[in-house]
Amino acid sequence: MSAMQTAIPLRPGDTVATVAPSSALEDDQRLQEGLAVLRGWGLCPLEQNVSARRWGHLAGTDQERFSDLCQEAPLLACARGGWGSARLLEWSIRWKPGWLLGFSDITSLLWSRLKAGLAGGIHGPLLTTLGAEPAWSQERLRQLLFGETPPALKGEPRGGGQTTGPLIAANLTVASHLLGSDHVPELQGAILILEDVGEAPYRIDRMLTHWRLCGALQQLGGIGFGQFEGCDRSLNDPLTTTLEAVLDERTADLNIPVVKNLPVGHICGNAALPMGQLACLDGNLGSLSLDA
Repeated sequence: MSAMQTAIPLRPGDTVATVAPSSALEDDQRLQEGLAVLRGWGLCPLEQNVSARRWGHLAGTDQERFSDLCQEAPLLACARGGWGSARLLEWSIRWKPGWLLGFSDITSLLWSRLKAGLAGGIHGPLLTTLGAEPAWSQERLRQLLFGETPPALKGEPRGGGQTTGPLIAANLTVASHLLGSDHVPELQGAILILEDVGEAPYRIDRMLTHWRLCGALQQLGGIGFGQFEGCDRSLNDPLTTTLEAVLDERTADLNIPVVKNLPVGHICGNAALPMGQLACLDGNLGSLSLDA
């Protein structure tokens, strides 16, 4: 991956702009809880009212949601996921240096921004989930935003040795629909961390097979799987294969480090990951660490 434009670590007093590029917010309480966490770090969220915006199932028209991304603030913090951010990639987004925080549907924006050569994207808690995150997860995010190096993450080792490469995280479903577009960052030698929610094992199989047919999985230096919440087979359908079997079989012949069950995804304890930063994935120890 070519050299990227770096993001300057935040300092107390820096402003935060709320971005609502996806689904409409259900209420304002969880958003305010997330903003309160940022205020506790000395950051200054701008006064905004994204909770009231509605355009069908989205948090405003495409123009309104696109305008969120054009705000001048060191940190753009996404309110929630759902669906809608990929629609904004049809517009010409002029990405600016700084930080962009979110995950799930926000994968589209994180990937597009990384492809444009900007560091500072963080695959991590949304404003509507940040307040409920455990203390270690909140602290990990604070460390990344303020230029500190957080501790390594532990997962389930699946072998393959050790590799170092740029870190790329994604929601599997969202990223699968970006393949073939102009918004896919360089995957050659990268460490890819995937997560998802509410997808049956056969659909996970279908998406990973698409990645294989595109040659995308074969380019990776290493792969880690976060949490796949609600993605295992139904007890009422015992003939369906398991999620674990799909993940193992679709990566068995890649001959790269593989780690499963990392604390990343649609769970309480969603570890923040800096997009594009050099990281080390150890398939024998089951660890993911960042280069200082």
